[in-house]
Amino acid sequence: MKLLSFCFFSFVLLIGCSDKNSPVPANDPMAHLSLIKADKAFSALCESKGMRDAFIEYLDSNGVLIRSNHLPMVGASAIDYLIQQDDSGYKLSWNPQHAEVSESGELGYTYGMYALRSIVDDSVLFGSYASVWKKQSDGNWKLLLESQNEGIEQ
Repeated sequence: MKLLSFCFFSFVLLIGCSDKNSPVPANDPMAHLSLIKADKAFSALCESKGMRDAFIEYLDSNGVLIRSNHLPMVGASAIDYLIQQDDSGYKLSWNPQHAEVSESGELGYTYGMYALRSIVDDSVLFGSYASVWKKQSDGNWKLLLESQNEGIEQ
């Protein structure tokens, strides 16, 4: 929990200290919309191809996954964790409720609610998530840090 708090506050500090002469202003609606679009596309891929494949495609090579009962997993360790996941019994989907992009346009974050639906018994587990994103040189967003909070009641 301390590590998650440290990462979050470091990210907020990084946004606050960004170059004020950057070419992409913080209030640029296109930057905000591109991040929301990336998060929604990530969710759609998760529903169509499965959690494992979607996370492997969107996770940055130095990306960090924070999961319950695990130390933070970085880069190759995160990919190894994902490869071992059996996602055949459920569908994961989410909808971003909010997004912010740094003034430089290079970093952003999203958060929202997710639903984990069992294919076997139609049960649904709800939770919240927060993701930190990094814009790539090709303009696409990659997942830099992702954390979940399981068991939110609706």
